[in-house]
Amino acid sequence: MSRTPRTYWVAGTAVLLALLFAAAATVAAAGGDSGTGPRTPGLHSADAGFARDMAVHHQQAVEMSFIVRDRTQDEAVRSLAYDIANTQANQRGMMLGWLDLWGLPKVVAGEPPMSWMGSEDEHAGHSGHGEHAGPGAKPGALMPGMAGKEELAQLGSASGRDAEVLYLQLMTGHHQGGVAMAEGCARLCGTLVERELAQGMVDAQRSELTLMADMLKQRGAAPRG
Repeated sequence: MSRTPRTYWVAGTAVLLALLFAAAATVAAAGGDSGTGPRTPGLHSADAGFARDMAVHHQQAVEMSFIVRDRTQDEAVRSLAYDIANTQANQRGMMLGWLDLWGLPKVVAGEPPMSWMGSEDEHAGHSGHGEHAGPGAKPGALMPGMAGKEELAQLGSASGRDAEVLYLQLMTGHHQGGVAMAEGCARLCGTLVERELAQGMVDAQRSELTLMADMLKQRGAAPRG
């Protein structure tokens, strides 16, 4: 138990830095990349695709975090859930705001999730394709890392330690999928502030992955394979 406060402080610091950067990035995006003048990404660009897909990905993290908040009284899990919900809700709002600034839709009919990654798709070749699912996604989930409908239902009906463990396991997979997407944007997105935000997501979520592994171990559990 002695490792939790320090590890949690490290993750919390990463979350705070990500939030501070998000506020600055929103202002910068409105005026284009520094030194290159205003730039408007195209409808099917990596910039726009990442913003659309990650907004959906983040929304589920916020949803799961609100669910577990009401299913346990454990302070550490509730605090982690609050940080994740707060950070990802803010980042989601920023990405949707960028789409508005670029004059681009938040949903594109017929566009498969994660198609913006193209040949860089790190999940290519995995099984589990659904009618509307991205490569490697679970049944009932839009993109890799996202929980399926049955898993969300299980989380909503669990309580206490069971809810804590399931949340940590689901959020671990969710972060792993989110990190892969953010790494893709850090390579492929043309807008500097969006690449920097994506890298900030990678750094913060990796820190939280370490924290969640410790929290699962304390509860006699482990991340799912």
